[in-house]
Amino acid sequence: MNYNYRYRLEPSDALRETLDRHRDLYRQVYNHFLHRLNHNDGTTKYDEINQLPSVKKWWTDLTDLYSRTLQNVVERLYNNLSRLKDAKDNGRVVGQLKWKAPNEYRSFTYRQSGFELKNTGGQTVLRLSKIGEIPVRLHRELPDDATIKQATVKKEPTGKWFAVLGVETPDDPPEKPENPKDVVGIDVGILKYAHDTDDHAIESVDLSDERDRLEREQRKLSRKEHGSNNYEKQRRRVAECHADLKNKRRDFLHKLSNYYAREYDLVAVEDLDAKGLVELDGNSRNRAGAAWGTFLRMLEYKCEREGTHFVAVNSSGTTKECAACGVSTDKPLWVRKHSCPSCGFTADRDWNAAWNILSRGIKQLGAGRSESTPVETALPTGTHSVPAKRVLEAGSPTLKREPSGER
Repeated sequence: MNYNYRYRLEPSDALRETLDRHRDLYRQVYNHFLHRLNHNDGTTKYDEINQLPSVKKWWTDLTDLYSRTLQNVVERLYNNLSRLKDAKDNGRVVGQLKWKAPNEYRSFTYRQSGFELKNTGGQTVLRLSKIGEIPVRLHRELPDDATIKQATVKKEPTGKWFAVLGVETPDDPPEKPENPKDVVGIDVGILKYAHDTDDHAIESVDLSDERDRLEREQRKLSRKEHGSNNYEKQRRRVAECHADLKNKRRDFLHKLSNYYAREYDLVAVEDLDAKGLVELDGNSRNRAGAAWGTFLRMLEYKCEREGTHFVAVNSSGTTKECAACGVSTDKPLWVRKHSCPSCGFTADRDWNAAWNILSRGIKQLGAGRSESTPVETALPTGTHSVPAKRVLEAGSPTLKREPSGER
């Protein structure tokens, strides 16, 4: 399996200057080959990579760069071009690749060779060819059987340097169960970040203090003279506020996605167009801050790692549809309780949606269900068990046991 491990680098002042110089040279090479690409139709990635030795003859500074990493810069340009083409083919309006400004090109990658993680005198260091040995804050150990395939060195807007190590382990992910027993459907929202079929309502992480601090620091930045030393100091304070927000949000999302991936055999979620939802009018800030797309991506790869079924279903109508009888009922956003006029089933609006998501997920997966499934027992005491019946029927049409009307 492949994993990424991110570690903080602690370079000396001399190494910082070297890292910055190399990063800027890679940026200039990227812009140079972008210029060539715009003026040479039909050129290919490998044609341009083969041009590097001749470019080095007149651009002597490039001899200070590691050759394989230099090739990765050209590959990065063509990968960006390929993603732009894919977006255009999918109907999106796209422009052209733009030159990279000094603050826009922040990373470079050593692939296959030119790097080594080793222990020198009790200190873990990352040795990079043409740069030197950089101390690493190894806050967690790599797996014993892991092989490091690549190392990406990145400078954050705060000025801190990090190394992202791509490692490969020989173990395969566990097999996914043919008959998942512990299953869950998850409905995501803003008032409650997630509400699942086990009736767990997870509140969104409170980042109001961090947002207030960010707004204060941004106001201070707007009063500084652009380009001055005070402006640069304040810019870093703003970047630190952004990093604080990002880290706390991602910590919450990692813990939540890790819980669901480890505790269940099947996780059903909505197949959300997170980007499209953010672009809608009204409340876009809260939708962007919820980071639903990031959460679903984390949940998907962690389910793959843990051997858990991950199913993304069509979210259309999950809130309107009754989990008991399937009848759709329109209700405005401010109505937080589902009450079906057809069968009389009442439940929390998000809990009802979570059951519909789980039912669709089981149908989509086509998983078999055993008679001892805990889906029915997930219903709290005093509620109708009809939703459990619909879920059971979705996964096992031949199931003969009928749940009782009241629990």
